Amino acid sequence: MIYLVLYKTTIVMDLKADLKWIHQELDNVKDPTFIEAIKNMLKYRKKVSTERISIEQYNKEIDASIAQIESGKTHTHQEMGDRIKQWANQ
Repeated sequence: MIYLVLYKTTIVMDLKADLKWIHQELDNVKDPTFIEAIKNMLKYRKKVSTERISIEQYNKEIDASIAQIESGKTHTHQEMGDRIKQWANQ
């Protein structure tokens, strides 16, 4: 029983330390694409569902993707590889 209390306390303390570190790191991020990725992860973290999306929602998401492509909001595989390397070096 004591072990469980200590274990839970450790998890909470680690979580607080991790959150503090994340906040500090985010304050230094200047890459808008990276910020957008983080924003999307946070926005949709609770949207996980075992249900399939509707055909209307699917088509809406496809249309949004096509609009991004047509407006030039794309990156090549090489560009994304370079960005990932930059993120790793920050």
